[in-house]
Amino acid sequence: MSVGPADAPFVIAHVSDLHFGAHAPAAADALVDDVAAVAPGLVVVTGDCTMRARDRQFAQARALLDRLPAPRLVVTGNHDVPLLRPGRLLAPYAGYRAWIDADLDPRLDLPHVRALGLQSMPRWRWKGGRVTRRQSALVAAYLGAAPAGAIRLLALHHPPSAGGPARIVGRAQLLRALAAAHVDLVLAGHTHVPASHRLLDPATGHGPVEVVAGTATSRRLRGAPRSWNVIRVDAGHVHVEQRYEAGGAWRSGRTVTHER
Repeated sequence: MSVGPADAPFVIAHVSDLHFGAHAPAAADALVDDVAAVAPGLVVVTGDCTMRARDRQFAQARALLDRLPAPRLVVTGNHDVPLLRPGRLLAPYAGYRAWIDADLDPRLDLPHVRALGLQSMPRWRWKGGRVTRRQSALVAAYLGAAPAGAIRLLALHHPPSAGGPARIVGRAQLLRALAAAHVDLVLAGHTHVPASHRLLDPATGHGPVEVVAGTATSRRLRGAPRSWNVIRVDAGHVHVEQRYEAGGAWRSGRTVTHER
């Protein structure tokens, strides 16, 4: 079913970088009600559910996720892999699989949306990400086959636009796949600084809107307050509203509109 001019916009709640184990409890408690208040058709969580991938932290994250509206799409982040423990080499995603989702590249097909999540954190990198050829092929095949008019959404922890140590290995092939599949939205986190812009493939000049969420509940701030995004998609536009937290209360911030 398409999202047409006569239809209400499809609402996506985009939350990231919860960092349980280094979180602000008041922000976490208030987040659930704030997300529920916008009545999202989909909640996307783009990684770093925990601070150090410990069972207690995964349990706290799981408890919060279960309170958020369904359906939900969640992906791994670099903090969801053990840092300096043997598990990083032997079973880096065991905790995440046990507590959050056994599928590291989850798929979700809804009446208005086809969504795909990618595991962008290889065990051999510390901060930067990687998207494999197999994953880029999955983007092209799965999202490219979405029904006409459906919102085509990719979620991963590392922003494809990031440079420096956070740069994604395999970025060029991912951009080609996004353009070929006519993806509308790429949702990411990792930087703790909210942003949105067009993500273009240099070869074609086409590409989706990339939306980066700040940290929703972490105490580790990087020049921006805790935040999450309300994304409203209609037939021709993507509206990105930033929600900011102060003292355990959430308020509306800037809204940016992109052509779809």
